[in-house]
Amino acid sequence: MGMALTALATLLAPVAVQAQQEPQRALESSASPFSLDGVRALLARGDAAAASGNLAEARKYYDQARDASRRLLGFYRDLSGSFRGLDARIPREMDQKGRETLEAMAQANLRLAAVFRRQNQPEVAVPLLVEVVKVMTPANPEGRKAYQSLVEIGFAASPYTAGAAASPGG
Repeated sequence: MGMALTALATLLAPVAVQAQQEPQRALESSASPFSLDGVRALLARGDAAAASGNLAEARKYYDQARDASRRLLGFYRDLSGSFRGLDARIPREMDQKGRETLEAMAQANLRLAAVFRRQNQPEVAVPLLVEVVKVMTPANPEGRKAYQSLVEIGFAASPYTAGAAASPGG
């Protein structure tokens, strides 16, 4: 019986090593809500639903992408702060992931706002668009697009043209 257990342990050893490695890889997949790829996959599913005219389904996926982005941002910020002064590599990595996730969240907000506009609910789009301008700034393409949408729906009246707004007398 001892030989049988030894043989079984020898057979299962590679499986145990693989099982220990899988959780790390699993979070890197597009199926994981704890990854930027997962957020991008939700955005793509929302895009497909919107393209087919299913705005309720698109809204669901964009909401999920937005929520997942918010959670990821918090986790990245927490980890970055925990390692400041201890190991500079980890805060740099977390800050970079946070910037990429913030951009994905802005995309989710823009797409969700577009769904609300298509459903004749521009008042529901306003907070999403303002959040994009706030977090991305008008100097960023997403921020400019969000502000332009606010002008189009009548929430803001002054158009913003990058560069021209900073000139004297403009």
